[in-house]
Amino acid sequence: MSENRSQVLDHRQVNQKITRMAYEIYERNASEEEIVFAGISGMGYTLAKLLADNLQQISPIKPVVVEVRLDKSSLIQGEVSLSPDVAPADKCIVLVDDVLNTGKTLAYSLKPFLEITMKKMEIAVLVNRSHKLFPVSPDYTGLELSTTLSEHIAVDLSQEPYTVYLH
Repeated sequence: MSENRSQVLDHRQVNQKITRMAYEIYERNASEEEIVFAGISGMGYTLAKLLADNLQQISPIKPVVVEVRLDKSSLIQGEVSLSPDVAPADKCIVLVDDVLNTGKTLAYSLKPFLEITMKKMEIAVLVNRSHKLFPVSPDYTGLELSTTLSEHIAVDLSQEPYTVYLH
């Protein structure tokens, strides 16, 4: 591969981060009976499923996973919707994405939640790049990573081994 990239997290480290995040979610929401993990299309949705699986193994809380569907290339004009099989009203919602860069994707993904009543909303990301342009801050972070704007983070949770690369 001609592309210059370096591994930031290997499979074991990714699993450790996800497990730690699940414990933090449990600690802050121990009184909840159910938590909705709303994963943003792509790796955010995959991460939401992994967090839900981990939470189910360590707590009595019932995790429910929904997909936040949006076109990341056309956030302003695109439609934002939730997978239709779950109504997350009056629940604690954890909005999940793989990488937080400027906060734009997370900010636009809030749209369907503005129309429902919820107990609270929290944000979980595997990697926070801290290039904040929108008022979005994660409550749960796997890794804080300082990068330049020209660098990119590639998260692959689609199959084992899970990896995170900087390129």
